[in-house]
Amino acid sequence: MENLKMTPLHDKHVSLGAKMVPFGGWDMPVQYNGGILAEHHHTRKAVSLFDTCHMGEFIIRGKNASQELDKIFPRAVADQKIGFARYNFLLSDRGTVMDDLLIYRMGEEEFMIVVNAGTIESDATRIRSLLPSSILFVDESDKTGKLDLQGPKTVEIMEKIGFKKADLPGVYKWIKTTVKGIPAIVSRTGYTGELGFEFYVAADNVGELWDYLLSFPEVKPAGLGARDTLRLEVGYPLYGHEMDENTTPGEAGFDPILKLDKRLSSFMCEKILKDPTKKTKKLIGVVLEGRRAARAGSKVLSTDGKEIGTVTSGMFSPILEKAIALTFVHPQYNFVPGDKINLEIGGKPFPGEVAEMPFYKAGTVKMGIV
Repeated sequence: MENLKMTPLHDKHVSLGAKMVPFGGWDMPVQYNGGILAEHHHTRKAVSLFDTCHMGEFIIRGKNASQELDKIFPRAVADQKIGFARYNFLLSDRGTVMDDLLIYRMGEEEFMIVVNAGTIESDATRIRSLLPSSILFVDESDKTGKLDLQGPKTVEIMEKIGFKKADLPGVYKWIKTTVKGIPAIVSRTGYTGELGFEFYVAADNVGELWDYLLSFPEVKPAGLGARDTLRLEVGYPLYGHEMDENTTPGEAGFDPILKLDKRLSSFMCEKILKDPTKKTKKLIGVVLEGRRAARAGSKVLSTDGKEIGTVTSGMFSPILEKAIALTFVHPQYNFVPGDKINLEIGGKPFPGEVAEMPFYKAGTVKMGIV
């Protein structure tokens, strides 16, 4: 049996009736008694609380840390301002994605990097190998607790906690503060397509914060199941599905945010990422005509039955009430929204069409709050 790690909230999940499943080496709640569908709808309409303590946190500090990180990551770091977070990618020597992550600029020469649970050790090894010995690298993952409060009514909860709207961080920004006397970093990045905030606190304090946030009747716990359906409904790629060590950030659709041509400094794998001939696939969204969903690994077919790609994620969308999927297709196919396409389900082709992303367009993730 796999020796799974447990977050500081494990016993609390069990007491709430959560169904626990292995995820990235951790024993995590996939859903609570109400089920994934209820948790999905509650997040879209109100506010849900997610345990994300399994994710990793690294501290990078030292003279010229910004320039050294700038050499490693494809999205610029040196021009990132203090108080901001930026989505980025850790690359292999082939320019493929070893992990997608968040980089927080904590000070002039101090950064926090937040990574996925299943890649904490490999990410730490990789980043350490790319940094000079003069730069301090500290893995704070075991000492750090993280909670995500997500949903359109999140601001109402933050006000009840004691925050003023004007003091809350904007999109991809963070602040240092206290919540019920607990020192915390509060940021606004999110992974559901809805307005929300993340709380980084000491692992010893995260249980108290969890209980406090759940004391508000509007807040319900949600598990990994809803987290996945929510992210797919807004077209957010997931590491291990739309990104992996066989996929470059550009192939996964991230060229617009990388802005490689505007980089003022060189970085690893620059030539690979800037070479269009290196792209072997591109990511597109598909909406099926029926309710039956295609699963990861299923074939993508042209209307004349030719195999042209692979499904990376698929599900029935609770909000749209249609089956949706993210897929990789061969780059020579210049699909536009509305084009017809087939996905194989159970060995048979099911008709659908290419969709404009995101699938669900009414999310509050970028909503103004002042």
